[in-house]
Amino acid sequence: MAEIAGDALTHDKANWRYVPLKEVAEIGAGNSAPQKKYLFEGGTYPFIRTSDVGQVRFGAIDGARDLLNNEGISGLRLVPAGTILMPKSGASTFLNHRVMMAGEGYVSSHLATITARQNIADPRYLLYCLSTIKAQELIQDNKYPSLTLSVIGDISIPMPPLDEQKRIVAILDQAFAALDRTHILIEQNRCAVDEIFDSVLANVDGEQSLLGDLVTIRTGKLDANAAVEGGEYPFFTCAKDVYAIDRFAFDCEAILLAGNNAVGDFNVKHYRGKFNAYQRTYVIAINDTNRLLYRYLYFQMIKKLKHFKENSVGVGTKFLKLGMINGLKVSVPNVAQQQRIVTMLDTLLEKNRHLKMLYTRNLADLDDLKQSLLQKAFSGQLT
Repeated sequence: MAEIAGDALTHDKANWRYVPLKEVAEIGAGNSAPQKKYLFEGGTYPFIRTSDVGQVRFGAIDGARDLLNNEGISGLRLVPAGTILMPKSGASTFLNHRVMMAGEGYVSSHLATITARQNIADPRYLLYCLSTIKAQELIQDNKYPSLTLSVIGDISIPMPPLDEQKRIVAILDQAFAALDRTHILIEQNRCAVDEIFDSVLANVDGEQSLLGDLVTIRTGKLDANAAVEGGEYPFFTCAKDVYAIDRFAFDCEAILLAGNNAVGDFNVKHYRGKFNAYQRTYVIAINDTNRLLYRYLYFQMIKKLKHFKENSVGVGTKFLKLGMINGLKVSVPNVAQQQRIVTMLDTLLEKNRHLKMLYTRNLADLDDLKQSLLQKAFSGQLT
C-alpha cells in the first residue's frame, strides 16, 4: 500500500455532517420479471437480478444472465448508468453486496436502486459509503431477512465537503485498483494449479473400456433429509459435503457419484468402510481390482465430470442416467501404471489443496483490507 501513502484525508471532522440517505439520493426499486420467456430473447438491455449482483459483490456490474426485450411491456423503468444497486431481499449471502451499473438496464424488484443527487460529488462516494453498511444491522425480522426502502432511506451517510468526498473517492479508487490487480493474480495462480491437475488426467493413456464392463452400479435407498447430526456413519448425498447417519447399508470400498444437481455440477468421492447413501447417489463397485484400482477410477471419474455436465438431462434439476455412466469409456493401463499415476495425482492433489487454502486465505485478507480502508475513509482516518 506504499503507493497511496502520503495522500491523506482531512482528519478534522468538524465540517462533516450526517444525513439520511434519502436526502442525498433518489431511492426506488426495480420491476418484477416479465412472465413471458420471449421477452428475454434477443433483448437489448440487461435485466439484473440479485444473483447477478451476487456474482460481482462490489464494483461495477456491466452484464446479466438475461437480456430483456422491452417491446410491448408497460411500466418498466430503464435504470441509468451510475445507479447503485443494493439487494433488499433474496439470498442472505447477497444482502451485503453493493454494485454500480456500468450502463443502462432493467433491475429486479428485489434490488433497491440508489441514484446520487447533486450534493454528492461522485456516485462512487455513495457506493463506497454503503459498502461499509452491514445488512444484518438493518434487518428488523431475522426470520425473513429483508430490507425495506424506508429502512434503506434512513441509513446515515457522512457528508464531508465536496472536495473531501472527491479525495476519498480518488484514494479508494487507487487503493482498490491495486488490490484488484492482486486479486486477479491470485485467481490466475489458483486456476493454474487446477490446470496442472487436469493436464495430468488428460494425458493418461491405456486400453479403452466401457465402465459398465468393469463395475457394478447401485444406488442408495434414502431421502436426502435422512441425515442425523452426530451420526456414526458417513451419509453420501449429491451434495459436495458428506453428512452423517446412524445406520449403514454398505460396507465396502466404493466410488460415490452424485446422480443429480441443480446446475449439473456433479461430484465424485472415494470411500472404504461402512456408509449409507441417498437414492440418487450412484455407488460404484469394481468387479476386478486386479484390473482396475479404486483410486485410479476415482481420478478417471473426476476427469469425466465435465462430460457428465454436458450430457446430463433435465430442466429444473440435472440428472445422470445409469446408461450414460455404464456407457462411459475409460482408459485402463496395467495396474502397475495405474498405481504410478495414482501416486503422482495424490501428491499433486495434496499440493493443490494446500495452495488453494493459501490462496483462499490471501483473498480473504484482501477483502478484510478493503473493509478496513472503507471504515477508515468514512471515519476520517485514512492516510
